[in-house]
Amino acid sequence: MVLLLAASLCGQKQKPEPLTETQQEQIAEAGIDPVARVDLYVKFLNDRADTIKSLIPRGHSASRSARLDDELQNFAALMDELGTNLDLYSDRKADIRKSLKPLNEGIQRWQGVLTSLPSEPGFELSRRDAIESGTDLATQAKQLAADQTAYFDLHKDEKGQDRAEPK
Repeated sequence: MVLLLAASLCGQKQKPEPLTETQQEQIAEAGIDPVARVDLYVKFLNDRADTIKSLIPRGHSASRSARLDDELQNFAALMDELGTNLDLYSDRKADIRKSLKPLNEGIQRWQGVLTSLPSEPGFELSRRDAIESGTDLATQAKQLAADQTAYFDLHKDEKGQDRAEPK
């Protein structure tokens, strides 16, 4: 019975962990500060984009394709994780407008890196998933910027808060 359970767990595809242990610690240290957390995600995504960009001109090989595939999967997972955080901050009415400009600039840069990446069979699916995650994140960030501007124009007393306080 135990062997069956172990075999079924090994057979399941593991979700990639897009953050290193050090990055996870930095996110934990940022705690519930939404601006600090978004800024960290942008920094981590910029680092990933730089890594992907550095792999583009290298000679085509199976190891390069495998590395790009892994990097792209982690990049998409990290964008999705940031999107989940943005949903949470939006629901809490946390004022993250300060982080949205660097986020939107980063998204444009990341999409440029992803679209400049040549299509190759070894990582094409991961590339498409990353582009899709980037497009979803761009749409979400733009909508959030508009929503936050409208909300905080109406609720000037709540500017700069981490979350909405019950009234």
